[in-house]
Amino acid sequence: MKSTRRTTALALAGALSLSATLAACSSDDGEGVTAAEAEEMSDEPVTIQVAIDEGLEEGAVEAINTRVDEFESEHPNVTVETQEYTWVGTTFAADLAGGTLPDVFTVPFTDGRGLIEREQIADISGLVAELPYSGEFNENVAVAGEAPDGGMWAVPIAAYGQGLHYNRSLFTEAGLDPDSPPTTWDEVRDAAATISEETGATGYAQMTASNTGGWILTTMVYAMGGRAETVDAETVTATIDTPEYHQALEYLQQMRWDDDSMGDEFLHDWGTSHADFGAGKIGMFISGGGDYGNLVTQNAMNPDDYGVTVLPLEGDDGAVLGGGTLAAVNAKATDAEQAAAVEWIDFFYMEKLTDPDAAVADARAVADQGQPVGAPILPVFDQATYDESQEWIADYINVPLEQFAPYSDNIYDQPLQPEPPASTQDLYAALDPVVQAVLTDENADVDALLADAEANVQNLIDRG
Repeated sequence: MKSTRRTTALALAGALSLSATLAACSSDDGEGVTAAEAEEMSDEPVTIQVAIDEGLEEGAVEAINTRVDEFESEHPNVTVETQEYTWVGTTFAADLAGGTLPDVFTVPFTDGRGLIEREQIADISGLVAELPYSGEFNENVAVAGEAPDGGMWAVPIAAYGQGLHYNRSLFTEAGLDPDSPPTTWDEVRDAAATISEETGATGYAQMTASNTGGWILTTMVYAMGGRAETVDAETVTATIDTPEYHQALEYLQQMRWDDDSMGDEFLHDWGTSHADFGAGKIGMFISGGGDYGNLVTQNAMNPDDYGVTVLPLEGDDGAVLGGGTLAAVNAKATDAEQAAAVEWIDFFYMEKLTDPDAAVADARAVADQGQPVGAPILPVFDQATYDESQEWIADYINVPLEQFAPYSDNIYDQPLQPEPPASTQDLYAALDPVVQAVLTDENADVDALLADAEANVQNLIDRG
């Protein structure tokens, strides 16, 4: 179903390659629904379940409900039901197998290729090919949702580069300048120690559970110039027992045992780290640069307290680990449900990035409920397109943009490196206990931990 709305040309920077226009597939041969077939079903009554984040405050839910009403008005044959859902690495496989996922749900970039190869999500490539921007994604972003033949089975809806989030009030209380956050790892360590000593809060917290331990450890390794895997043709080699992984773990050991600046909670996952940071218990932590919305709408963080900056990059190959989120459709969805699901993905996630009227409508609905509008993110297209979309919604932006400046002014100048390509979540899971050991055992043997982890990860890669 090709959108009839006015579309804006998406001119990408010359350095970014364009994804090839996706070829439509026919459901007659089991390869997905075509736009023509979807058009024939356009008057067929259908109900779809769509994912919304768990634990949203009332205003955020109302903003989503407003958008649901608008969608149903435009698509009178479609009924949309929202379902709370949050991707968690340790439980997603069970959710998928158990059939409890909604018709439209989100997954990280790292899961896309595996879900496509195992045909665990619907092939919506024929429908996506008809969207006006289907060939305009940054190629490095698009590949996360593409099958080997180039068909897009899952739509990139958000991208991120990792950032260092910090609490401005704790910085001030500790005598630090919140407008001049750390720019080196030594400065991060010093700031963490000062915050802990002067305020009693955790100076720096590290995620360690539900695959996040490996994720954040690998983020630090990337920033220090290392990588988790090397690829030579079709051969993938784990590179865990390396100087950079040693450096990152020894850095954490020093903060934990020498400085005592990491508090007393060493089983943080994504949810608990954000909850404690939002509650003012943590001075600094690493996560995706676009987490402001979650911190404010789900963890009641005071916007005045929020700050974010880019990660320090050191070493010859220092880079920012980047990733993102894909919108996928349940493999059990009927053809009519798949068609409606792609309409929803286009309407709810993508229109606000590509169409000025849709961008304003979304911003107005969100702002009317007192929810954050305009928090800087890393776009799925390019910076020029993103900057244009920010101009469309300028009247509704209600976030303290100046507090994002250390991140937003610098993230485009940092080299972005995608996550490890093979067995990514398994790799992260294998590193969780390594980080936990370093933070809970003062005598943890880093050499042995990394040697064992590399062998384990290589085995996982070889098994596929």
